[in-house]
Amino acid sequence: MNVNYMVSLIAVIVLFLLAYVGVEAAGLQFLFGIIVPYLAVIAFIGGVIYRIVDWARSPVPFRITTTGGQQKSLPWIQPAQFDNPSTTAGVIVRMALEILFFRSLFRNTSAHLDKAGKLSYIWEKWLWLGALAFHYAFLTVLVRHLRFFTEPVPLPVKLLETLDGFLQIGIPVIQLSGVVLLAAALFLLLRRVLIPQVKYISLAADFFPIFLLIGIALTGILMRYFTKINVIAAKELAMGLVTFHPSIPQGGIGGIFYVHLFFVCILLAYFPFSKLMHMGGIFLSPTRNMPGNTRAIRHVNPWNYPVKVHTYEEYEDEFREKMIEAGLPVEKE
Repeated sequence: MNVNYMVSLIAVIVLFLLAYVGVEAAGLQFLFGIIVPYLAVIAFIGGVIYRIVDWARSPVPFRITTTGGQQKSLPWIQPAQFDNPSTTAGVIVRMALEILFFRSLFRNTSAHLDKAGKLSYIWEKWLWLGALAFHYAFLTVLVRHLRFFTEPVPLPVKLLETLDGFLQIGIPVIQLSGVVLLAAALFLLLRRVLIPQVKYISLAADFFPIFLLIGIALTGILMRYFTKINVIAAKELAMGLVTFHPSIPQGGIGGIFYVHLFFVCILLAYFPFSKLMHMGGIFLSPTRNMPGNTRAIRHVNPWNYPVKVHTYEEYEDEFREKMIEAGLPVEKE
C-alpha cells in the first residue's frame, strides 16, 4: 500500500466530513457558504500574483529553448519552424499547439524491456488522450457553471450546455463533460497507482488534487442525478457571492452542495501553491516562449558587469621584443 495516496485519500475524506457534518449537524452554512469561498478566492488571486511575479523576476539572459528539431542555420539546411522556432510567429504557433493540443505530451514515449531484454520505446498515446480529455472536460464544466453566476445566462453558455448534453440521455440530461472529467481523473489516478515507475515518483502532492477533483466530480454528479438540490437557492447563493451581497438562502440547499463547494474552495486555494499552477507557468516558461536563434544572434548577458580584459594585441604589444628574441611568432613585426 502506497502511503502517499492513502494520506491524500484520507485528507479528502476528512474534508468531506468537515463540510458535511459542519453544515448538517452544526449549522455552519455561513462559514462554508460565504466565509470559506471568499477566503479561497483571496488565496487564489494572491497566490497566482505571487507566483507570476516570482517567475517574471527570474533572470533569463540567454536562449534556453527546448528544441525538438533542426535550428535555423545555413540556407540549404531545412529548419523545424515550430519544433525549433527562430521567429516570434513560430513561437506563437508552437505555444498554441502546446496549450491547445499538448504537442510535447503527444510525442511522449515510455521505455520497456521486451522478453529478450531489448530496450524499446512505445508511444504513450493514452496519457496524451487522458490529459486532453481531462483538461477540455474541466474547461467545459467551468464554463457551464457560469450559469450560476450570471443573470441572464449568456448565449454561449447556453449553447455549450446544449452541445454538452446533445445525446439527450436521461432526465435530467446527462452532461458528457462531467462524465468525461470523472473518467479522465480516474484514469490519471489509476495510472499513478498501477504503473510501478509512475507510482515510485508520485508524491502525496500528486494524489491530493486528483482525489479532490474526483470528489468534486462525484458530488456534482450526485447533486445532478441522485440526491437533487435546490438549484434556485444554489444560484441565489452564487449570485450573492459574486455581487458582494452574500446571504444564505432560506430553506437550505443540501449538505452535498456545501461539500461540493468546499472541495472547489480547497482546490482554488491549493491551486497556486501546487503543480496545478502549470496552467499559468506555461506562458512564462523560457524553454517554450523563446525563439531558438542562438546561431543567428549573439545574446549578451545584460547583467554582466564590465570586466577589464587583456587582449592578445595588447599582450603582443607589451612583449613583442621578448617574443622575437625567444623565436616566437608574432602578428606584427
